[in-house]
Amino acid sequence: MKILHIFLCFIILIPNVFSQSKEKESAFLENGVSEELAHFRKKQISGLQYELSFEIPNQKEENINSHLNINLNLSDLSQPLLLDFKEKSSNIQSIEVNEKSIQIVHEKGHIVIASSDLISGKNTISISFIAGNLSLNRNDDFLYTLLVPDRASTLFPCFDQPDIKASYKLSLSVPNDWEVLAGADVKSKTEKGDFTNYTFEESNKMSTYLFSFVAGKFKSVTQKPGLEMTMLYRENNPEKIKTSTDTIFELHQQSLDFLEKYTNYKFPFQKLDFAAIPVFQYGGMEHVGAIQYRESTLFLDNSATDSEKLNRAKLIAHETSHMWFGDLVTMKWFDDVWMKEVFANFMADKIMNPIFPKVNHNLQFFTAHYGSAFAEDRSLGTHPIKQHLENLKDAGSLYGAIIYNKAPIMMRQLEASMGKEAFQKGIEKYIKKYANDNADWNNLVEILNAETPLDMKKWSEVWVNKSGRAIFTDKIEYNSKSQIKKFEIQQKAEDKSNNIWPQVFQIGLVYDDNVKVLNVNIKDKNSILKEAAGLEKPNTIIYNYNGFGYGVFPLDGNNLDYISTLKDDTARASAYSNLYENMLIGNVSPDEAFNCFFKGIQFEENELVLRIVSNNLNTVYWRFLTQKQQDRVQNLLSFTLYSRLQTNLSANIKKTLFGLFSSTGYSSSAKAKLYQIWNKEIVIPNLKLNEDDFTNMAMNLAIFKHEKADEILEKTRTTITNPDKQKRFEFLLPSLSKDESIRNAFMESLKDEKNREKESWVEVGLANIHHPLRQESAQKYIRFSLDLVAEIQRTGDIFFPKDWLDNTVGKYSSKFAFDEVQRFLKENPNFSSILKRKLFQATDLLYKAQNIKKETE
Repeated sequence: MKILHIFLCFIILIPNVFSQSKEKESAFLENGVSEELAHFRKKQISGLQYELSFEIPNQKEENINSHLNINLNLSDLSQPLLLDFKEKSSNIQSIEVNEKSIQIVHEKGHIVIASSDLISGKNTISISFIAGNLSLNRNDDFLYTLLVPDRASTLFPCFDQPDIKASYKLSLSVPNDWEVLAGADVKSKTEKGDFTNYTFEESNKMSTYLFSFVAGKFKSVTQKPGLEMTMLYRENNPEKIKTSTDTIFELHQQSLDFLEKYTNYKFPFQKLDFAAIPVFQYGGMEHVGAIQYRESTLFLDNSATDSEKLNRAKLIAHETSHMWFGDLVTMKWFDDVWMKEVFANFMADKIMNPIFPKVNHNLQFFTAHYGSAFAEDRSLGTHPIKQHLENLKDAGSLYGAIIYNKAPIMMRQLEASMGKEAFQKGIEKYIKKYANDNADWNNLVEILNAETPLDMKKWSEVWVNKSGRAIFTDKIEYNSKSQIKKFEIQQKAEDKSNNIWPQVFQIGLVYDDNVKVLNVNIKDKNSILKEAAGLEKPNTIIYNYNGFGYGVFPLDGNNLDYISTLKDDTARASAYSNLYENMLIGNVSPDEAFNCFFKGIQFEENELVLRIVSNNLNTVYWRFLTQKQQDRVQNLLSFTLYSRLQTNLSANIKKTLFGLFSSTGYSSSAKAKLYQIWNKEIVIPNLKLNEDDFTNMAMNLAIFKHEKADEILEKTRTTITNPDKQKRFEFLLPSLSKDESIRNAFMESLKDEKNREKESWVEVGLANIHHPLRQESAQKYIRFSLDLVAEIQRTGDIFFPKDWLDNTVGKYSSKFAFDEVQRFLKENPNFSSILKRKLFQATDLLYKAQNIKKETE
């Protein structure tokens, strides 16, 4: 009887056991945030508000005790509520749901709250926790959050997806001598012993990746160029502070004024403050109310070139544009992250027009975007502008030159095809309709489609959803009078697909005394240029004369010297770029390309064009010339550059030429001259050099094995006046050592995540180790770097895996390096497809070098 009673009790208990365990399960429980989970939570959750407090101690090693209250409405309890928290379970101290303490269930990066603990409608969740450190960027006396694209959940429990926007109530306890900045204004400030507690107003609604705060020993300045703004900074150079501060504020206001007018929508947030951070990983990040910038980009001195000033203005315009494009209207899912970036870059280019009226903005657009876009789009790692994303944990892999540089090229082609007025009208409607909400590319296409006879879906299918670029060829027939009888342009896809890119560009027919410019509108594989019929045979033909076209164009290989004589700046830039791309696909030899670029550096007087020429020459020299070819031209190159520096040229041109001299001048005579300039024994007239330039010279002299390298490095270390920059230089010193064992120790130290925290420092250190002059001793670390890249992706920020590869294996052209990559891929058949794409992008020139060597052998 007793046995039967126990058995019946067991039977009765079974359903309860199963129901309890079933409640803890979720159909969406996996690492990261899947598309399915994101779609379910978007329907499930509304009215979301986070109340967050962080107690930040004096020592960066100490824990940050934190508390979170979440207020939200729930409409669906068919599944447990999953909060994202990608930290150790031990960091979660307690959880209360609707004022009732519940058991902590933390699985696969999610806090699981059973449906039985929740109610339909309003709910409150309270969590005491230790903040995660991964995205807090803690330094000795400052920190800053950087939560894009899916890092908010490494800091605090949240719903980490872009289409669940929330308001934030934040409080920070920080040491008394620290300043703070966040997405809303300070509401109250209370001192308690050695700490001050700041309580902020409730913020505007934003996605989790846009939540941010900065705290630390910063100086603060407030100005009101229109809107009142505050900047935190650590720069201590009086000249840079005096020269830059007013300009920084004015550039923000000019950007605001333009965007309000262009979008017909007032600045949408409570404030526009910003922080200049010395070790910041990116150029900038568009946090609502608290933009973060890399300090060195903002603070310039009197030695700054026009290009550096333009780049600063563009960066500010880019981040300010994000307030509308990204922050106000946000993508639904990170597969459309390119949309916020394309508009930020596209608008930034437009904003530059009135700010820099003397700049050739068509040329500026070309130099800013084309080279970078080609670098990835021609590689085996190319991808469409819009990429599929199954899980948010992989969102960091979507970033790169395709979305930052090819996408603006696409958008300019679209605007040219639609017309500027129709395009702007569509953008106005888009902003108004989706303000404070989320939208995807299809939503924008639908709006733009109504403004143009262009078939937007068909047009964007190849530009947005396909990868690669066009290779153009021509077929020109002449009559007996040497007049053009038939001018046919053919297009084929570089990847051998059937893709055709509809686009507009110009062709310049160059004659003795003039250039006949023809407009081309390519829609099919073969296009007849009717306007050319009957024209005299030109001396040469310059394709993509206005720099609008995207692809590799025919090149007159017999007349390369003509490029330097073209009077139109954009035409010269486009022609130099096209020469480089033709060299990479084997149509021109590296020797021929080098000679043309060498002529260019002797005569070019436009800074933007000279940058293209000098960068291409630098790459051809180090990556594609043989050792014999390098030795043959080294002295002539250095002598020519140094001689031109003595002539009467603008400061901008001299600074660009000196950059090339400093990076290639390793012959005995050039090295001696470089040392004399570094040691201030020689002063070149109108060459404006600052402390950073002298630091870079010191590093080059060490890599070039100057006999006084140790003395040069030590003197540089002791004379750097900025403490943040001094720490950076001290970090880099082992990578510059003439002792191979010390350089090896530097590489080995990077196995430890702590030594990779300052990513921008690491990248420079890697470039020093793997410099072409040191590759014989460094090549043993190619496999080391490849084996570590998965770990780099796991712990680093979004650009770090590609930058890591760029500055290791991506620096090589040798057969040894190529074989190492092939061996690695063969031995790792399950290597992440995402990282493989980054690897192919980083090693494009390595692959190209093997092909070019085969063709020249």
